[in-house]
Amino acid sequence: MALLHAREVVMARFRPMLAAHDVTEQQWRVLRVLSEAGSVEATELADRASVLPPSLTRIIKALEGRKFITRNKAEGDGRRVVLTIAPAGSALIDALSPERRVIYDDIE
Repeated sequence: MALLHAREVVMARFRPMLAAHDVTEQQWRVLRVLSEAGSVEATELADRASVLPPSLTRIIKALEGRKFITRNKAEGDGRRVVLTIAPAGSALIDALSPERRVIYDDIE
């Protein structure tokens, strides 16, 4: 319960920033992972972003629709999907960096 409470306190600081850019917490986590890791297979992305695979499918569609990410088939296995942050997604990460830094500094 203490961990859930701590998470809620921290996320309460980030929610207004994300809402101002019409990005959900889960979408933000996906963008952050792709920003830091580069191209990632969908199953690994779900794990690294702490998103359930069925939710990731919906998130991918939304982020692709906004041109924040790109989706490609994995080489050698057309069933696997590799996701990459697109220039618009990187621009969003960069645009939010100063505000994000202030929030992190305040939390520390």
